[in-house]
Amino acid sequence: MIRVVVVDDKKINRKTIETNLLNTDEISIVWEAENGKDFLQKMQQLLPVNYPDIVLMDIDMPVMNGIEAITVGTIKYEGVKFIVLTVFDDDEKIFEAIQAGACGYLLKDDNALQLKEAITGVIEHNSVPMSPAIARKTLSWLKYNTKPVAKQNEANQVLSERELEILKQIVSGKDYKAIAVQLFISPKTVRAHIYNIYQKLHINSKAEATAIAYKMKWI
Repeated sequence: MIRVVVVDDKKINRKTIETNLLNTDEISIVWEAENGKDFLQKMQQLLPVNYPDIVLMDIDMPVMNGIEAITVGTIKYEGVKFIVLTVFDDDEKIFEAIQAGACGYLLKDDNALQLKEAITGVIEHNSVPMSPAIARKTLSWLKYNTKPVAKQNEANQVLSERELEILKQIVSGKDYKAIAVQLFISPKTVRAHIYNIYQKLHINSKAEATAIAYKMKWI
């Protein structure tokens, strides 16, 4: 039995997914979460033997979005596979999710059969499920783009103590204003530090910053 967790902030969406998978003998939805933070908190309470096999993750959620949750989840729970299930088909969301560690990217208007085949394909054949439109975008992007990879063994040397402190605050979910209050500096100064962090680590998103912070064990 493939153990599946659904992470979506809207109850009606979670119910729809559950209904679509209801009559599938090899798939069982074991629990649900309302956002990325809720998912990670529930995972912390589980023994490894009870970890899900697949997590169906929405992207746009309050508190902690899906990309941030996937970034942390793929590092902390290596055997768990994440499939994005969302309404977003824009390039930025797709590639942030893939870079964060998602093994598949489906749209919510894909039918129930596609969803079932995606889940079983990941487990049985190690496939990479994608909606046709998403696959075309991905191939196009890979053809014309090459993204520099952050040299993580150098990161700790190039970031100042203040920048590392701000990076930890970002990963914890604080916005610019909250960080400014916490560190007794202005939001403008926070933005400047974050810009410098991104430049030094050769990254351009919070998800990538979170991944590096966890891999380097800064948090």
